[in-house]
Amino acid sequence: MSDTTSTQDLTAQQSEQPATTPSESPAQPADVLDQAGAGRAEADRPEVADESMAASEEVADETGAAPKPEKGSRVRQLEREGEVAADFLETLLDIADLDGDIDVDVDGDRAAIAIVDSDEGRVPRRLVGTDGKVLEALQELTRLAVQVETGERSRLMLDIAGHRAQRRSALVELAKVAIAEVQESGMKRSLEPMTAFERKVVHDEVSAAGLVSESEGVDPHRHIVILPA
Repeated sequence: MSDTTSTQDLTAQQSEQPATTPSESPAQPADVLDQAGAGRAEADRPEVADESMAASEEVADETGAAPKPEKGSRVRQLEREGEVAADFLETLLDIADLDGDIDVDVDGDRAAIAIVDSDEGRVPRRLVGTDGKVLEALQELTRLAVQVETGERSRLMLDIAGHRAQRRSALVELAKVAIAEVQESGMKRSLEPMTAFERKVVHDEVSAAGLVSESEGVDPHRHIVILPA
């Protein structure tokens, strides 16, 4: 058989193979961990480190600002994010043999996922961790799982055992006290370091009071400064 014939046969065989399509199977925790490791290795390379992109993502997290497609399609996209996130978290809980039900909702321009107590038992509070650090890590893993499955970046918000809801209430009260102090003294007021989620809660409260707030510093010491009118 000539080389020309072999090449033609191989080409014909390749053309008969079906086109590859994205996997329809949900992202598994092991796959997501592999993806996260690859992402960290890529981010360590100076040529791909993009500080301006990181800064813009943080602004979006704090302000809620993000490109807004047509409302109907955006809601469907967020609902899809919620479904993928719920599947991922249910698998994770099953693997770890932990109790908990998954609630899925849409909150503004984000998918909102919550792991709540189930009839079988309470959600282990260690999934929240000290100062919510485990919760933050699980949120990032879940966002990555959604990205692996959908091909789109996710800004979903994860809550576990009501931690964020309780923290939100406490932050609103903290912001009200700080706002009153700034209004009375006419001097700016710096708050304690906070996560992007916590800063957004305070920014919203300050804005509603007619004042201006800014974020200063670098994580984990990034904090809010409330300015007088």
